Amino acid sequence: MPTRVLPPQLHVFVRDWLSSNNVLLKSRDGHVLIDSGYVRHASLTLALLDSRQGVGAEPLAALVNTHCHSDHMGGNAAIVRRYGCTLSIPAGEAPLVERWDQQALLLEYAGQQADRFSADALLVAGETRVWGDLEWRLLAAPGHDMGALMFHNEEYGVLISGDALWENGFGFVMPPEIDPAALPAARATLDLIASLDVRVLVPGHGQPFTDVSAALDRSYARLAMFEREPERLPRYALKVILAFVLLDKRRLPLADMPAYVERVGIFRDFNARFLHLEPEALASALVGDLEKAGAARCEAGYVMPR
Repeated sequence: MPTRVLPPQLHVFVRDWLSSNNVLLKSRDGHVLIDSGYVRHASLTLALLDSRQGVGAEPLAALVNTHCHSDHMGGNAAIVRRYGCTLSIPAGEAPLVERWDQQALLLEYAGQQADRFSADALLVAGETRVWGDLEWRLLAAPGHDMGALMFHNEEYGVLISGDALWENGFGFVMPPEIDPAALPAARATLDLIASLDVRVLVPGHGQPFTDVSAALDRSYARLAMFEREPERLPRYALKVILAFVLLDKRRLPLADMPAYVERVGIFRDFNARFLHLEPEALASALVGDLEKAGAARCEAGYVMPR
């Protein structure tokens, strides 16, 4: 994507599906980083910040999260230790972080991890902040995460969307039986994005892009499918979470997969409530889904990310 569509003080470290993108906003008044990646990649995140495209030897004034899932906040503790910067999180996430709710934050409950941290300040939808000499409006972005925020700069038409919209989709949404507000909220968030002047969108994962209308069309189509067939959501969510676990662990023994889906809370609970499969059948189905999607491969008795 041509860099000229982004303001010069904004730099995006494009990461992968284990760590979210890191968005650096530079200013003489203090550099600000949005999202910190996964805990396993914390050393790489620090190295990127220390690079010429990062802050180098200069201080980092503030760290901000779009939402508090492990791939977006897993590096928080390491960055705060290194730079002594302030940390701001969405107000809706604050109670979960304060009590370190492993289930609501999808940490141990989903086979994920993060180092514990404390927030210094809260971000509230409707407020504005000046980061990188640019004014950003804070927008509620519920759906994938009900407390999530997006950040919109009207001057350049930049939207930092987190997991509310990617070029080809959005973060998985909880089934209506778990949270009846999630699917309607995801649609309302897409409608909000469609109403904005967005000339370039910086997603939580993937390259920044300019054809926001096409991305919205693809996400509306996916959302409509889930609205018609909400029974597909539990298995889809488990498939996404298993794909993330594979990126984290690098490989898992196929023989251990039935015990794994029986041991890890979200697999066990979703299976008991929605899928009603024996652990062997659930493990086989999820691994098969990932193979079919090209996200995993089985070799020498292991399942690995592709």
